[in-house]
Amino acid sequence: MTSHVAALRDYFWPDEPRTDIYAIVDGARDRRIFSNLVNSYANSVCLYRGDLHPELEFAAPYLVQVDFDDRFTQSLIRDGWGQSWGVFLKCPGGIERLRNHLRSLLRVEDEAGRKLVFRYYDPRVLRAYLPTCLPDELRTVYGAIESFYTEGENPEEMLVFQHERGRLLTSTVPIAPRSQET
Repeated sequence: MTSHVAALRDYFWPDEPRTDIYAIVDGARDRRIFSNLVNSYANSVCLYRGDLHPELEFAAPYLVQVDFDDRFTQSLIRDGWGQSWGVFLKCPGGIERLRNHLRSLLRVEDEAGRKLVFRYYDPRVLRAYLPTCLPDELRTVYGAIESFYTEGENPEEMLVFQHERGRLLTSTVPIAPRSQET
């Protein structure tokens, strides 16, 4: 097991299985994401509504309740860490409630009033966006979410973003290099 896989397992699941750890994965980043997801037992839902054209279904964002013992989670950490496959988050409550909240963040308006898709589930976007948010924006983005976790620009680091009383708290957790073996 590579050391970054072990480090993330120890961070998210130190003693026992948890039901409050999720990932939002971006199917557009790699074709393996969708095929690994449909071939797993992971509890997952698409963030897009309705029946999707197959190409969009492959490229859509999915909310996944992650469990280290599931092969999808292991693939996500092993193959996707450092490749911007998605972000992790911690949130109590069920997947449907979280899905509804996350769906509300998918569309934004630009200065001209045009509706755009907001790809906040891309770690490069989220880690740049959250520090720019005002207190009301943070409350909107977080809802019941306790923490967001992204790979850093350096994949040997994980960034932890928490919202507390209108302020964004950011910390960095070292993740061992991918080439080291444990």
